[in-house]
Amino acid sequence: MTDETDSPQQQGRRRRTGPKKATARYLENAALYHLDRYATSRAHLARLLMMRVERSARAHGTDREEGAKQIDAILEKLVRNGLLDDQGYAETRARSLHRRGTSARGIRADLAAKGVAADLIESALTGLREQSADPEVTAAIVYARKRRLGPYRTEAQRAEKRDRDMAALGRKGFSYDLVRRIIDAENPEDVETMRIAARD
Repeated sequence: MTDETDSPQQQGRRRRTGPKKATARYLENAALYHLDRYATSRAHLARLLMMRVERSARAHGTDREEGAKQIDAILEKLVRNGLLDDQGYAETRARSLHRRGTSARGIRADLAAKGVAADLIESALTGLREQSADPEVTAAIVYARKRRLGPYRTEAQRAEKRDRDMAALGRKGFSYDLVRRIIDAENPEDVETMRIAARD
């Protein structure tokens, strides 16, 4: 005989339902909800919405071509209303990645993966170069400090971990010369001097 009452674990769970039907209203609400939570590019938002259409097509037989047309209309409306701006997204994302210690090569790859046009990526990187004389130096130092590489390590570990530290910075897309200058710096103060010089 089975007990018809749910266990405490089952009471808190919602019954899983299939994907919702991808109507124009549903897709627009999904786009607005995503934009409310995250900054994104037009191409990335289109991919996310198309995934919803694909799920709906499998579950409800939604027409994929009709869904793609609805998505295009929604994206046009969002661009017209200023809610979706690839230029602004590229500039903001580039600044954010730079502050985290990402190289120009890494920023370029990240924005390209999000579907930002090449000319907008270059414009965003130009904006970074206008803010500081050498943004690569600043980003490499931020990354080295955050990961405690080179002069940010204890003296006992520096020689032992030198090659590993150089490889870590190199994999992030920084040039060999810049990596060597940072890793071989005598102390963190010398690195900070390089960073100050790069800002001017």
